[in-house]
Amino acid sequence: MVYLYLILGIFILVIGGELLVKSAIGLNNKFKLSPLLIGTTVVSFGTSAPELIVSLQAMLNGNPGVTIGNVAGSNIANLGLVLGCVILLKPFQVNKRKYGLSYFIMFVSAALFFVFSSDGKISIHEGVFLLFGLVVFLVLSIRFMKIMYKNDRSLIKEDLPSNLKSKLDLKFIILYFFVGAAGLAWGSELLVSNAVILASRFGVSEFIIGVTVVALGTSLPELITSLVAIIKGEDSISLGNLIGSNIFNVFAVLGCSSMVSSIKVSSNVINFDLFIMLAFVIMTGALIFLTKRLMRIHGFLFLLSYLTYIIYSVF
Repeated sequence: MVYLYLILGIFILVIGGELLVKSAIGLNNKFKLSPLLIGTTVVSFGTSAPELIVSLQAMLNGNPGVTIGNVAGSNIANLGLVLGCVILLKPFQVNKRKYGLSYFIMFVSAALFFVFSSDGKISIHEGVFLLFGLVVFLVLSIRFMKIMYKNDRSLIKEDLPSNLKSKLDLKFIILYFFVGAAGLAWGSELLVSNAVILASRFGVSEFIIGVTVVALGTSLPELITSLVAIIKGEDSISLGNLIGSNIFNVFAVLGCSSMVSSIKVSSNVINFDLFIMLAFVIMTGALIFLTKRLMRIHGFLFLLSYLTYIIYSVF
């Protein structure tokens, strides 16, 4: 039954990602919104919902370490693992003007995560500031995209090659979003829980399971959704989902979790994991601003860096 549940989990994940991307494209076609804006907000919020639920549950259960590890590990996996896989699957061009603001906010969110954690805890007041940052991100993103698309009509041409131009009714857009997000959460839970059972049967230690299977599980929604988007030619939604998810994890997940109580941050996370997270953020910025096209070699280097991080964490 374990193998059956593993297959079922993968199936539900793929269907959930398909529906979420379909909802995003339908939203774009109906309201003529920027695919990047949809990717960094609507889609990323849907794929990051599992992290929010897990983190809030961990805080209520008195396990703040799970919250910090969840956010830091997910942000590292989003860029190292997921972006690496996306680029390897299908290289694509990037417009630094279009991604500039979203990347800058992601960098600021990562920097705030590091600064607020430096004293060993994230206080309730700092959590309020992070939630305010989420509001600022949403407002700036909407205004920035309106100005960009008004002044640069070439950006519209970049976002035209969607292979799903049929318009959906708003009720189906909303239905696909919630069913897709729920499918991603359920599918990842089903896959991870049974993968842990299977790994335990083969004698794999709990620590190794935690830094591999469980860490991967937190980023499965982003992985599946971004892969589905890039296959459909929606690179703005794919990359936007990863940038937005990292922003949402810091501003919303940490912000909401700290409302329960102050979050303690271990010295290992401060001195190692957060530095790795910042390194991946800087590497992503280098790709966006210094290259015109993301190539498979870039994806390979990101995956290699992520694998090195995992191996170092284990041993």
